[in-house]
Amino acid sequence: MNKIPTPTIGEILKEEFMKPLHLSEGVLAKQLDLPISSVQGLLNNRCKITADTSVRLSRAFGVSDRYFLNLQNDISSRKAENS
Repeated sequence: MNKIPTPTIGEILKEEFMKPLHLSEGVLAKQLDLPISSVQGLLNNRCKITADTSVRLSRAFGVSDRYFLNLQNDISSRKAENS
């Protein structure tokens, strides 16, 4: 049985949050008050979500403060289970 690959935080941010709102990396960086390199790091899976970043993203997208941190933890747990 083939397992469905676990999406990355970058894929989720792009597909579920940025695309529907037509947000570019630059616009999101301004909304989050972060350097564009930090946003690119998240989107390209070079960085993990921190508590601070989770709060910033949550406020930008109208979800709970821990939403993105919990999502990152869930993704990490799934990867560990599958390795």
